[in-house]
Amino acid sequence: MSTTPANFESLGLSAPIMQALKDAGYESPSPIQAEAIPRLQRGIDIVGQAQTGTGKTAAFALPLLDQLDVKRLQPQVLVLTPTRELAIQVAEAFQAYARHIKGFHVIPIYGGQSMGIQLRLLKRGAHVIIGTPGRIMDHLRRKTLSLDAIKSLVLDEADEMLNMGFLEDVEWILEQTPAGRQVALFSATMPKAIRDIAKRHLREPEEVKIKSATTTVPTIEQSYWQVRGVHKLDALTRILETEEFDAVIIFVRTKSETTDLAEKLEARGYAAAALNGDMKQSVREQTVEQLKNSTLDIVVATDVAARGLDVVRVTHVINYDIPYDTEAYVHRIGRTGRAGRKGRAILFVTPKETRMLRMIEKATKQQITRMELPSKEAVANLRLEKFKQKVMGIISNENLDYFGGVIEHMESEHAVDSRDIAAALAFLLQGKQPLNVVEKAVPVKKERSEKIPGREAARESAREPARPRKEFESKRPHAGDKAQPLKKFPDIEMIRYRIEVGKQHGATPKDIVGAIANEADIESQYIGHIKLYEDYSTVDLPEGMPKELFQHLKNVRVRQHKLNISMPHSGQSGAASQSAPSRKKPGGAPNKKPAGSHKHKPAAKKPRSHE
Repeated sequence: MSTTPANFESLGLSAPIMQALKDAGYESPSPIQAEAIPRLQRGIDIVGQAQTGTGKTAAFALPLLDQLDVKRLQPQVLVLTPTRELAIQVAEAFQAYARHIKGFHVIPIYGGQSMGIQLRLLKRGAHVIIGTPGRIMDHLRRKTLSLDAIKSLVLDEADEMLNMGFLEDVEWILEQTPAGRQVALFSATMPKAIRDIAKRHLREPEEVKIKSATTTVPTIEQSYWQVRGVHKLDALTRILETEEFDAVIIFVRTKSETTDLAEKLEARGYAAAALNGDMKQSVREQTVEQLKNSTLDIVVATDVAARGLDVVRVTHVINYDIPYDTEAYVHRIGRTGRAGRKGRAILFVTPKETRMLRMIEKATKQQITRMELPSKEAVANLRLEKFKQKVMGIISNENLDYFGGVIEHMESEHAVDSRDIAAALAFLLQGKQPLNVVEKAVPVKKERSEKIPGREAARESAREPARPRKEFESKRPHAGDKAQPLKKFPDIEMIRYRIEVGKQHGATPKDIVGAIANEADIESQYIGHIKLYEDYSTVDLPEGMPKELFQHLKNVRVRQHKLNISMPHSGQSGAASQSAPSRKKPGGAPNKKPAGSHKHKPAAKKPRSHE
């Protein structure tokens, strides 16, 4: 097997794809990517044996995207997957890698989705089709999908398709594709039935077998924190204050985040520094040396920068950003638990990253236990205990006669009590870190402008407002059939919104709750009444939704259809509609507000059908 290239530039990928990889924070290819990409670029058929979570989606998506003729709006790449969930995931990956390719279109096709929606999308045209075998067969038999222009075909997780009884369907589909097409088959295992398909349908395939680094040191204690409610930086600070560590490596995805987070930790009193590939070799070596000799306690690093890092005193590895594949996770946490010592690995996991958590557990054959974030009270008690120890240590070991005289002089000169003087000195001693824990309710504005792009900004701004906080509090109940207060939290004022998915799209209340909860981190208990109509629905959400979250929810999809959230009476779906809540005072009297107010009289007519 060839040596893994140090970076993606050496693979000769096009500028738009390289920009997308840079946006996503990718630095170097994984072993399966390094082996598969050059072969697929040369048009060679391959049989790839690799576990889920090793980065194989990028291994076939990147080179196949490079070979597309974007001006030709016909299916040129077909990817078969065993499940609808994987089809959606692969389609999202293609869309992300092609974000800088103008005019690119990908369509996921699977059972359970409205056939009408799929027919409209196929009529519009696409360059890449991702689908499950059964639904792809349906469209081929209906002649609503043509494979005449297919250049490449990918069989993803072929062993799973075997287990689910899809192999005959897969072979039938292969027979409908042009003779000269390229085929890439990926499978975690290689049973005889899969090898037989490869022999019959692939042309002189080259085999790529990746041995996953799936073993983790048993002396490493692994746990994860579900990101919710508390800003990640505040959560990280709580963990650092309550964990007994010698040295810590914190992993993030991008080079810019290493310096950003290191600076924030320094501002909070920690000896922290960044470690990334953009730094000069001499500076990187100096940082590692400082970590070894205890003049530095925390290093914030990317995967590439920390490769081969061997510092015995590292007791903790914190995955501030979850890695893209399982092998990266194994390499990361391997930086602790060195030389037979015990180590601790902590992983931050957002709701949408739960699938990757399960992949890591499956690949490492170890369960990662969920941890509770240390409470503010626990952190405050620990700070107080450390403060007491510091003060008592000075009293026991230092000659304080001179300072005792200073205190007595201040007492007599300013007529103040010695207790007040001691309190003031304690305040000075603590500096920027008060004994009590004070966190900003929504510490996102500054964060968003510095590092949280696009939809992540919307998610972060949604975290705290999703709870019964100040801007959601109201003592006035709703009247009539407008937005109703939540039974669990009757003091939360709700607003009724319209979303452009309904019965004809196959949407259910469960789908809508799941989409809003996952994409906006609004817990389901704060999502109110949902009513389904034929081609739209209404949903009650807490008042005070941030503008960024509102804009983000417009693009969230249910059953592959955008929510396009708006106010029912406004007839539009923009930020302006957010400022016009549909509400009445008790008794049905409309609220009257001066011009420019964000509250105004609701329209009398019912929501219109979407046109």
